[in-house]
Amino acid sequence: MAHQDYVSRPRTPKKKSNPYKEKQAETPAGVPLKTKLIALVLLIALSAFGYLLWSIKDIETPTVEQQIQESKEESNASQLPTPPKEKWQYMEQLKSKEVEVGEYAVEEKGPYKMQCGSFRTRKQAEVMKAKIAFSGLSAQISAAKGSSGTWHKVFLGPYEKKRNAEKDKHKLNSNNISTCQIWLWK
Repeated sequence: MAHQDYVSRPRTPKKKSNPYKEKQAETPAGVPLKTKLIALVLLIALSAFGYLLWSIKDIETPTVEQQIQESKEESNASQLPTPPKEKWQYMEQLKSKEVEVGEYAVEEKGPYKMQCGSFRTRKQAEVMKAKIAFSGLSAQISAAKGSSGTWHKVFLGPYEKKRNAEKDKHKLNSNNISTCQIWLWK
């Protein structure tokens, strides 16, 4: 490949125009229409502003002393009438009223039990009892005979306070055992 010398190459005499660019039409002698419109809008805006200033030059603003004097005149003319005499006497009755304080006693409803399941087979009840044992609590199983057969109930308790049963229920919920209900022990 031959080495080309770009420095010694002569310049092109005339710059060629780019065929991809649109040729701009030459503007006729004079001012373009766009400039004339801008000048017209500006002239209208300035004349409107001048008219506004000319129209408000004769408006007088009241001084501070005049405003104070006017407010005094208005307050004298618009004084409130004296309030009417009260027809109700509950205000005086409330002042002399005494509040009766009753005795409040907390009643214990009795022992509570928490039942976590009721199953047809003893094996299913034993599985639930094992799950409860893994969470750190001990459950019991009782068999109850009903009209539809024998049911094996898994329960915890008795609890003296419902708060203790709720505490154990939350512990079981955190171990994915959410079928427990708290009832009064009967």
